[in-house]
Amino acid sequence: MRQVIHALCICLSLLLLLFSGCAKVPLSKLPQDKEPLFMDDAAMEALLTGAVRHLHYLNKLPNDSSFAFGSDTYPISWLRESMNSFIDILRQEPSREELARTVRENFTVYQAGGRAGQPQGEMLFTGYYEPFLQGNLNKKAPFIYPLYSPPPTLIKITDKKSGKTFFKRRDDNKQLQPYWTRKEIEENGIAAGSELVYLKDPVDAFILHVQGSGKIQLTDGSIRSVHYAASNGLEYFSIGKLLVDQGKITLKDASIPTIRAYLKSHPEEQKAILHHNKKFIFFNWAAPGDPLGNIGEPLVAGRSIAIDPDVLPQQALAFLVSAKPELSTNGTILRWVPMQRFVFPQDSGSAIKGAGRADIYWGSGTYAKTAAGSMKEKGTLYFLVKNNFEEHEE
Repeated sequence: MRQVIHALCICLSLLLLLFSGCAKVPLSKLPQDKEPLFMDDAAMEALLTGAVRHLHYLNKLPNDSSFAFGSDTYPISWLRESMNSFIDILRQEPSREELARTVRENFTVYQAGGRAGQPQGEMLFTGYYEPFLQGNLNKKAPFIYPLYSPPPTLIKITDKKSGKTFFKRRDDNKQLQPYWTRKEIEENGIAAGSELVYLKDPVDAFILHVQGSGKIQLTDGSIRSVHYAASNGLEYFSIGKLLVDQGKITLKDASIPTIRAYLKSHPEEQKAILHHNKKFIFFNWAAPGDPLGNIGEPLVAGRSIAIDPDVLPQQALAFLVSAKPELSTNGTILRWVPMQRFVFPQDSGSAIKGAGRADIYWGSGTYAKTAAGSMKEKGTLYFLVKNNFEEHEE
């Protein structure tokens, strides 16, 4: 579950389930002549930061764990060695060309299978970001829409075998039941007493649920961060998909700004549309700094991605090829330009399912908000493991 979340949620944009799909083959090893060029287009400082944070995550995993990459399996020790080697390469401050050549010579490449019904390897990339909103610790107009911390009625259950977390409630007979829906929570006072902070706009609150984390400027001028703490455990339903299915917006134009504009111009429909998504997120205050991904490490803008960890590995360096928006001086999108860079699978999201979906964390600010709200681009995703594991075993 995405904790930045943004979890998840996310980037997650409101459209995450519009474009999901299951892969035919989660990962396949590529021959070298099919590998990408590995010409990175982003800041090297952020790349090193992401690598160091990812190594910290790998070092926390059990020493006897191992992970599948297609038909190959690697112990955690070799995945740590792979990340250490990548960090050593970066600390030599190579040119982009030198970095690309060194990676091609020293790493085995696996490609994500892509979406069902599409060419092998074709992914869909969306984005998520960290919103910046106005809030009040007290319910006082116009701040009347609460974010909640986990209420006492929410029960967290962790499956010992799979490690997966579930959220339930107990009925009057003490039997476990699904937790209440978004509509029930908001209309029946289910979480009363667990209010964390109040916002001015219910759509802002909803988007914060989808993104999973954000910064709140309080009325005294101070800024505090909130992040994902838990959910009601119910399925995510995309309100973007709902509006497209109902013919109220087009698939081509579907984006967070378009959805927000529709809700603003149709206030009588707003509550029913928001309640279509039964999933509900609970928050806690977070320490200052970057939001945490589901692996417990701070995310790096433009370098962290959310994937489905049940299908794709979070334990390796990755490389993506897609497109990103180029903005004008007033913040509008001029065009979409090629994007290729090394990234780290440091997060997950309730709407990011299968081997054909990934969500890019863009950080905060105007560019991040615009990119996350508009991105739904095709691309490819690769995972890299250091060569010569067989020789190491011998």
